[in-house]
Amino acid sequence: MIIKRLSVVLERCALAATLSLAAAPAVHAKNVATVNATQIFGTIDPAKINDYTEYMAAVNLYDALTTLDGDGNILPLLAESWVVSDDSLTWTFTLKEGAMFHDGSPIEAADVAYSVDRLLSINEGPAYLFEGILSAGSTKALDARTVEFTLGKVYAPFLTTTPVLFVVNADLAKAQGGEDKWAEDFIGQASAGAGAYSLASWERGSSMVIERHDDYHLGWDDQSIDEVRFVVTSEEATVKALAASGELSMSADSQALETYEAIGNMDGYEILSFPTATNFYFKLNNQVPPTDDLAIRQAIAHATDYDTIREALLPGEPLAGPMPAVFPDAYLDTLELPGFDLEKARSLVESSKYAGSGPIPIEIMFVAGLAFEEEIGLLMKSNMDQIGFDTRLKPEPWNRMTELAADQASTPAINQVFYGATYPSPDSYFYPQYHSRAAGTWASMEWLLDDEIDSLIDQARSEIDIDRQNDIYRDLQQKLVDRQSDVFILTQTSQIAMSACLDNFTWVPLQSFEFNFHTMKWICD
Repeated sequence: MIIKRLSVVLERCALAATLSLAAAPAVHAKNVATVNATQIFGTIDPAKINDYTEYMAAVNLYDALTTLDGDGNILPLLAESWVVSDDSLTWTFTLKEGAMFHDGSPIEAADVAYSVDRLLSINEGPAYLFEGILSAGSTKALDARTVEFTLGKVYAPFLTTTPVLFVVNADLAKAQGGEDKWAEDFIGQASAGAGAYSLASWERGSSMVIERHDDYHLGWDDQSIDEVRFVVTSEEATVKALAASGELSMSADSQALETYEAIGNMDGYEILSFPTATNFYFKLNNQVPPTDDLAIRQAIAHATDYDTIREALLPGEPLAGPMPAVFPDAYLDTLELPGFDLEKARSLVESSKYAGSGPIPIEIMFVAGLAFEEEIGLLMKSNMDQIGFDTRLKPEPWNRMTELAADQASTPAINQVFYGATYPSPDSYFYPQYHSRAAGTWASMEWLLDDEIDSLIDQARSEIDIDRQNDIYRDLQQKLVDRQSDVFILTQTSQIAMSACLDNFTWVPLQSFEFNFHTMKWICD
């Protein structure tokens, strides 16, 4: 009798539990994406970001007043609207209501003003874009939702730069900073933003984890990516092993072709291939021997086997000058494509001021661990050593390359570098790479230091008549090609190994903005 009653009780408990589960809302399983990056996250401070991994962190941890879509159109983000004065010197933005920082505090105009002053004061990362344009105190909060920018001079591309003016939580920074006025130590290791994700963990040099900000102002759904785990490695075997285990959701876009082929043959993966606005250059230091000689720079250009690089080592479209055709109205379509001609290259070497004293020593720097860059270096060495050079390969970690780029004397003669638009304007190809005020970064390893080029860039930046502005951009392209500032190799056709479960990836013409994981979806159960 006791056993029977116990049995009845258990049956009733089981039934109640079943009914309870049926009535309860479905529990959302966490959607986790594992992503490979081939270089370290040097910083997550939005006032100091420079390269693709740093921008990738910033676009997920922070929001700006605006963002942009896959066609390069500027869209509202933290701002809901803006107006510009008739003289183009005053820009007024109205913030949207309801957006909050990760700590739950509201985003206000004072945070925007603080963030701009902080960027200008630290004077790193994207600060150079605003030199002579914005100054301390020129960004003011008119009320809690209205912020006003007063420009020092007309800057036609100003709106296109606002996606990189990431907004920092001013109250949190001040509270955590103490005697560190701009909270550089704190913001260098913790997220203080309003982005879709907050920082969960970070092991420098090996990994980073970001997790969703539940109260993000653009919201979430059941297919949203809740957590992103970045694995930092340039080891091709490791990336293939991650894919073979099913853990890899997305590879970097700088793997060896053999790695893409191997992963593409695995179940559950596909290789996305898409055109970009990112160029691959040999950046030539115009201020050090032997690339301070135009004939040497032209010789290197003719010693480059463009077809082999594009067809066998790094997919891409031919590139005739410093800017691809992504801005068609500003593009100079009469430039001739460079050609591989060793005899012409040899003749140019013999006409240079360095001829007649034996093989000419020259270094080619590239990112250590990137197999395709090493193969390109070996190809160049084979060609250049035939025409009078003593070519030395210099593989370096990316962070070391950026350190060497800070001084013209330590920047090698030849440097393998990718560079794409950091804001959706032709200016992004000229000012950061070629203006003297932007010298000293990895983007400007040419060390051009040319007054005429500086003057033309300044003219284009202040010209509000678009037709006249585009005339200046076309003139700039011709002059840079005539100077052989770089070897213009290709515009990258990017490839990414992608899990079939990760959907809605859209390339965006702004550095790393395509890696905004809030826009992607996890479509598998």
